[in-house]
This record gives sequence, C-alpha cells and structure tokens, in this order.
Amino acid sequence: MPSGRRDRHREGVEIIRNITRRKLRSILTISGIVIGVLALTTLGSMAEHFNALVRANVDYFGDRIPVESQATSLNSTGFLPISKADEIAKIEGVAAVFPDIQMAAEPGGSFSTVRFGPPFTIIAYDPAEARLARYKLLYRSGRGIAATARGEVVLGSDLAAELKAGTGDLTYLPVKPKDANSDFISHSFTVVGVLDRTLAAPDSYAYVSVADAQMLLADDLPSAVQASAAATSLTQGFVVFGSNGTDLDQLADRITRDVSGVKATRPSVVIKALGQAVSVFTAITTGAALIALVVGGLSVINTMMMSISERVREIGLKKAIGAKTGRILRDYLTEATAIGVIGGLLGLGLGLTLTQLLDGAAGDPSNGLFLLTPRLALFALGFAALLGCVAGVIPAFRAARMDPVTALRAQ
Repeated sequence: MPSGRRDRHREGVEIIRNITRRKLRSILTISGIVIGVLALTTLGSMAEHFNALVRANVDYFGDRIPVESQATSLNSTGFLPISKADEIAKIEGVAAVFPDIQMAAEPGGSFSTVRFGPPFTIIAYDPAEARLARYKLLYRSGRGIAATARGEVVLGSDLAAELKAGTGDLTYLPVKPKDANSDFISHSFTVVGVLDRTLAAPDSYAYVSVADAQMLLADDLPSAVQASAAATSLTQGFVVFGSNGTDLDQLADRITRDVSGVKATRPSVVIKALGQAVSVFTAITTGAALIALVVGGLSVINTMMMSISERVREIGLKKAIGAKTGRILRDYLTEATAIGVIGGLLGLGLGLTLTQLLDGAAGDPSNGLFLLTPRLALFALGFAALLGCVAGVIPAFRAARMDPVTALRAQ
C-alpha cells in the first residue's frame, strides 16, 4: 500500500477511534446535528413543495388575464352577462375570451385530505382555451372533452385520487356533504380523462364543458338572480388571452378602462402575490431549521473542546515527535467534519423517512406536504459538514498552538 494511502487509512482509523472513545458524549453530539438536519430536511421539504406549487402556478396563470365584475351598485351580484365577452374581444390585443365559471367540488369541505394548493373546484373548460394556453396539460389516461360534450369530466390528479376515480368511472359532482340538505343536487359525470400531476391549479380541478358548468351554476344561483336572468346568460368572470407580442399588463388596464362594469387583474400582480407568499414561507421554515442546526453546531464545539482537554498529552507527544502544526489542525478539523457528516447522513435519512410517513398518513402520498429534492438533500449534507468543520476551528487552533513541553507535563 503506498505510504500516502496508508497514512490516510491510519488517520481515518484514528478519527473513528477518537469519536468512539467517549461513546455517550459522541452520540449526544451527533444527535444535536441529527436533530438540526432533521428539522432542515422536514421544514425545507415543505418549503420546496410550496415553491414548486408556486412556480407551476406562475406558469399556469402567467399568460392569462382574469376579468371579474366590479360589483358596482348597479351590479352587486358578482355575475356578468356572458355577452360582455363580445365587448372584451373588441379591445386591441385580445386574442380570445372564455367564460370563467367555477364552483366548489366539495361544498362545506366534505373532503378530508391534508394538502397544499387550491380547493377542489369544478371549472368550465373550452378546448380552444387549451390550444392558446402556454401551459399544456398532459393526460395520464383518457382524453379531453369536446366543446359540445355533456355529462363528461376530466379530473386533475389530486381530485381523481380524492374521488378514487379513473377513466371510465362514474362520479357525482358536486360531492354531496354528509350533512347536506335533502334538496342538495348532485349530477353524474363520466370520467373521460385524468391529467398528469402538474403541481399547479389543474391538479385540483374537475373540467366540464361550458354547458355543464352553466347547468351546475343554475343549481347554485341565488333566488334573486334566478328571477332576473337565466344561468346560460351569466358568468362569474372571463379568462382573456392576449395576441402575440401584447403586453398583458397594459391589456388588462385597457380592458378595465374601456369595458364598463369589469375589472381585469394584471398577470404581474398575480405573480407578485405568489412570489411574496414563497418568500415569507421559505424564510420562516428555513430560519427555524437553521437555528436548530446551529444549536447542533454548538454541541460539536463543546465536544471538541472537551476532547482536546482530555488528549493534551497525546497532542504534546505528537508535536514532540515532529507532527507539524498544520497536521494537528487538519486532524481535529477532519474529526469535527466527520461528526457533522455522520449527523447529516443520519438526519437526512430520518427526515426522508419522516416525510414519507407523514405524507402517507395524510392520505394519498401524491397529495403530500413534502418534496425532498436532491438540491435540498445536498444542501443539508453540505451544511452539516460545513457546520462541523467551522465548529471545530477554534478547538483545532487551540490544539495546534499547544506548546509540546507544557502538554507533556500535563496530568
């Protein structure tokens, strides 16, 4: 065996021996790192999942302009006449306008799944909208619905899992709550398609044709509105797509200015709100995790300082037989880093196990709260190793600068 490799092997054996010399103290020290990495892994994976949700929703909503009623004194119901689409379509830069009809798929919160993301929603779907949208929906199974379809539904991945429904199954929407009144109306739909998971709003959607959405809207209309207008003439809002090269923020301003009774929201406002939510959530979770990890680092400092005080004569002997200051410094930094790496690996393993168990306990694991990415795993391990190394700097310098004569005289 070459001398360099033999020296590294001997150093590795010595580091393991030093760590196991005081087993209880080493276990407690490593436990501090484990707890910190566990906190970083679990809280960080929650932040990663939330970030992935937001990024996907930015892609999904970033190319469309939501238009809703201004709800003035003349129109306080929140509904718009569907004929407003013709006025909006005449605005310069508008490529297409689609009615935006939505209603809860779970009135009264009848589902129990713990999850991030928007509530389960029934939404009007027009195939022409899918052709214009930048975000393309992919099907896990089945197909889309035609514009003239009746009694058909395409389910997002999360909603399909919640309903335990697949392509070809019959499902009832909206889902009837356990405490529903006797006059609650639920309609049967054939599932013709299930979407691939997107980590965006479509995961929570049940897409039905505009005609079916209007039928469901009629069931939900307040009596005052039913007396004055038919559901087929109303919509809750519109989704507007701009033509190529059109500034969507400016287009939203033009729609609000030139079409009476409506308010168009700038896409940049939606994206900014999503970004702010990410920043706050990530700061809270990452901050809490790093505090726990730094506390673990303090335990490494304590252990290394005690280790040096117990090995004073050993250090003096090494220096007396020619060990350089750099060698002593390297040995103690390597030992502290090894403690950090061991704690990091154990903490990461426990974090991965815990997040999987919690996702499983929440129901379908695909609807879980955690997303442990390779980036987060590498960051947790790297930070644990760096923390161990930094925590060992002061003890290592103390050992390296020790006078050999004084050290050999120590009892």
